[in-house]
Amino acid sequence: MVKEVMKEIGNKSREFYEFILPPVDMILQNDSLIVTIDMPGFDKKEIKLRLNGNILSINAKREDDTEGTVIWRQRPSLIDKKVRLPIEVKDDEDPGASAKYHNGVLTFTIPTKTGKNITVE
Repeated sequence: MVKEVMKEIGNKSREFYEFILPPVDMILQNDSLIVTIDMPGFDKKEIKLRLNGNILSINAKREDDTEGTVIWRQRPSLIDKKVRLPIEVKDDEDPGASAKYHNGVLTFTIPTKTGKNITVE
């Protein structure tokens, strides 16, 4: 009975992480928006990012290669999250974005548009 309850608690905790979390920080720095996402345990080739307008989609899926009986599992094997960014990117423009993944932290950087200079004649 205790083992079943612990397993159910672990499953609910993992589901919370998969669909509510991972934690995301956004910082405007100079002329860029820097988005930092904690995603420990994933390999960078398992992570897919897509930018559509001002929506950043984060998808990651890890294969379960565990041998033996799982007693407790909280680390997610799936992340499917959409984050609304405070900037807009048109579908036909290259946003010049870049992403790095190091030590379980994904850092996504996108230049922000500062506007267009207007010449006064």
